[in-house]
Amino acid sequence: MIQDIETIDEFLAHRTDDVEAAVRTAAATEIMPRFRQLAAHEIDEKSGPHDLVTDADRKAEEYLTEALVKLLPGSVVVGEEAVHANPATYEAIKGEAPVWIVDPVDGTRQFVHGDPGFCTLVALAHRGVLLASWTYAPARDQLAVAVRGRGALLDGEPLRAGSPAPGRDLEVATSHPDYTTDDQKRALLGLWTEGVSPRACGSAGLEYLAVARGELDATAFSWEAAWDHAAGLLLVEEAGGAHLTLAGEPFRITGGNALPFTAARDAATARRVLGLLSGGA
Repeated sequence: MIQDIETIDEFLAHRTDDVEAAVRTAAATEIMPRFRQLAAHEIDEKSGPHDLVTDADRKAEEYLTEALVKLLPGSVVVGEEAVHANPATYEAIKGEAPVWIVDPVDGTRQFVHGDPGFCTLVALAHRGVLLASWTYAPARDQLAVAVRGRGALLDGEPLRAGSPAPGRDLEVATSHPDYTTDDQKRALLGLWTEGVSPRACGSAGLEYLAVARGELDATAFSWEAAWDHAAGLLLVEEAGGAHLTLAGEPFRITGGNALPFTAARDAATARRVLGLLSGGA
């Protein structure tokens, strides 16, 4: 059983390559063989026609659950598909055990339609603190890794989010209106103003990667599911970015956040986007 944060630091100092190997293997064996090869019976709806799950999601999560717990004995897994089957398992994020937060296929809708814009997301947290994350886009063979306090890498090269160019419109990826409450819609409408260029988001994990790479200025999201955000939030932080909720506080993976929230290339941009969201609210 992992007893303290120092022991987890030792794990991260020596075993991140093993986590990477597990993520790559899950994609190679369970996801990519089904990409553009899905049969109708391998696709199901969850909450509606835009909320899909496939055999790739289920099988990849099963593989990662077994592999990650084996790598870090005493840890637990909170995976999107397991939580869908048993919502009570989400509470492990607030527990004392180290927790792996897993989205086996982030961007399932894109995956189903044969679009390469999907990824596998894995994050390791302890007592509500994000410690490490892996963002793997297998159709593009891109892997981003972040470890708290040690920076972020994309395919082995350092990631720096930088700052938006002065005088240029801010490019912001936002939640789709179909997935927002009336209050959240009003808040997001604050982005439809001069100097901002909002658009609907794709895979949340890949949007976070775009922020960490300095290709996207910010996100504005209205939902809390930790598997969509955990890996990307740490990636953005370690690339020099920042995140804030509508209450002016960093996003908490344990929940209870004031929504919507933003993740941005730098703190000044996060505050600017938050001000627009607050004005809309």
